[in-house]
Amino acid sequence: MKRPFIYGMSVDGDNFTDRELETQRLKLNFENGINSIIISPRRMGKTSLVKRVAEQITEPQFKVIYMDIYKCRTEYDFYEKFAASIIESTATKMDQMLETAKEFILSITPKISYNPEPNTAFSLSLGITPKANSPEEILSLPERIAQKRGIHIIVCIDEFQQIGEFPDSITVQKRLRSVWQHQRNTSYCLFGSKKHLMSKLFYSRSLPFYQFGEMLFLKKIPTEKWVPFIVSRFASVGKQISEPLAAKICTSVDNYSAYVQQLAWNVLAVSSDTVTEESFLAGFEETLAQVSPLFVEQTLQLTTYQLNFIRAIAAGYHKDFGKKEVTSQFNLGVRSNLEKLQKAIVEREIVDYDETGYSITDPLFEIWFKRTMM
Repeated sequence: MKRPFIYGMSVDGDNFTDRELETQRLKLNFENGINSIIISPRRMGKTSLVKRVAEQITEPQFKVIYMDIYKCRTEYDFYEKFAASIIESTATKMDQMLETAKEFILSITPKISYNPEPNTAFSLSLGITPKANSPEEILSLPERIAQKRGIHIIVCIDEFQQIGEFPDSITVQKRLRSVWQHQRNTSYCLFGSKKHLMSKLFYSRSLPFYQFGEMLFLKKIPTEKWVPFIVSRFASVGKQISEPLAAKICTSVDNYSAYVQQLAWNVLAVSSDTVTEESFLAGFEETLAQVSPLFVEQTLQLTTYQLNFIRAIAAGYHKDFGKKEVTSQFNLGVRSNLEKLQKAIVEREIVDYDETGYSITDPLFEIWFKRTMM
């Protein structure tokens, strides 16, 4: 049975909605060898967008490769994942993988094992080590394969902010940039789920990846785009939802893509043939209950001052936290530590900062926080 709403994973096909302009632009970049960096808050559909564009690149001279480096904790973890993903995606059979690995990487003993993960029949391990393999050898791998086969390779790296967490990260970044910037048959699409860390990597003039590619910013899908999608998905399973209630699904979660899909599914699950205000509220409470354990875990890791800082934002303060009217209500510690406090909470991705001041990043977290922590 085809699910009408999907969340917690990337979406495709009929579950992918809007993003026409972003899809067109990213596809143009892929086809013209332009490096792309995608930055947005969490749950906005970055991975879904990249995979959608990859599906549309059907010309044989292009090869799009996707990899997720979330589990990589060191430089050579990354090289192993990078090289294995390149080889797995440029070979169609197991024996071709082994041949390609031995042809393009020296001093390795490639092994293929069956993978228990869904949609993946087997995985490749190469045993890449600092003693046997230089960074330059691994980082040049897609370019050498592309040149040999007369194709253009687009390497899409999800959770790229992990690079910034590696030991001696600046040196690693310099190595990547120094090799990748000279490649002509390979381009890169770099994106990740932590907006703060991604912004730091690509906005800082002092860091190696400054101006590495075109910056793409994913904004929220507007309500008027969501409403017909939601109405049609309810109709696909024989249920009805009014446009005002469909719009309410969007606005109640601030149009965050993953939350829109999750809330729509929960409303559908508790509704009979027609969605009512009562079934909407029941679906909303179910959604909040599903995410509450994560929010509890997040707050347990915060200091009293950090919690009070969030309380001040939830109460309507967004800047000038050193003013007496704020400090009299919320204990934020000594004023000299206020900047350090603000930086720490932003780095945790719970609070965001822009020209308007500080705001709580996650709309459901804000609702939960006001209910339980104020």
